[in-house]
Amino acid sequence: MVLRVNRQKQTLASAPNLRAYGSGGLFGLLTPQSNPTAEPELRIMLPPTSALLAARLTSASSTLHQRLIDYGAGLGEFIGNFGNIVFDALGFACTGTSYLTDPEVECRRIDAIAARTGCPFITAAAAIRAALVVLRAETIALVSPYPAWLTDACRAHWERHGVTVTATLQLPSGPAEAHGIYGLTSSEVLEAVASFEICGAQALLLAGTGMPSLRAIRVLEPASAVPVLSANLCLAWALARIRGEAAAGPESRLYGGWGARLACA
Repeated sequence: MVLRVNRQKQTLASAPNLRAYGSGGLFGLLTPQSNPTAEPELRIMLPPTSALLAARLTSASSTLHQRLIDYGAGLGEFIGNFGNIVFDALGFACTGTSYLTDPEVECRRIDAIAARTGCPFITAAAAIRAALVVLRAETIALVSPYPAWLTDACRAHWERHGVTVTATLQLPSGPAEAHGIYGLTSSEVLEAVASFEICGAQALLLAGTGMPSLRAIRVLEPASAVPVLSANLCLAWALARIRGEAAAGPESRLYGGWGARLACA
């Protein structure tokens, strides 16, 4: 028995890619310090044989704008919180930072992290762009849970990347620096979107990784003439397709197969 155990240890030591958990993929996630939504939604959508490890983006600033800037500036430090874990891919679940960052600056940061970690580093904003390309959607209707100034930055970001925003639904976000996005419920999102005119858009985007989106997508997608996307849906799709497991399904024209897991959440 002792000899058998020793042999097993030797086998494990000689196979560094053999994992106790995450045979279907090991993914790292960076998400803002107060975001209660990104991790649960990514865990629901990623393949059930995968594993998800998360680290929190933190900032001591009292303003939302500065916190979003700090998250981007400190990416190297936040990635370091994962130590020497070898991931299949890393995700950045904070679209607000991308909306406030010069694209060239963000590209340099992403390239540096990919070179340092040896794995793809995918921002939620980049995942949305990739999804729009796959779906051949050049126009979007935007549902924004952000303060008005961040909604403006969001629209400007998409226009800068050649995506036309045909209509914008501004959800109540509370005071400018409050985390209104984190208090939203799926029912509130559905109620707000019910009368939203998308003005000929080719996709409907529920913005923000902190806004619950999966139950809303589950209701809206079957009745919608266009794909219904969210930041978390697109990020989960982009991560899963690294392992070739990102097919469409009844839940979404982009990425499905997670409905049963959502029902149990």
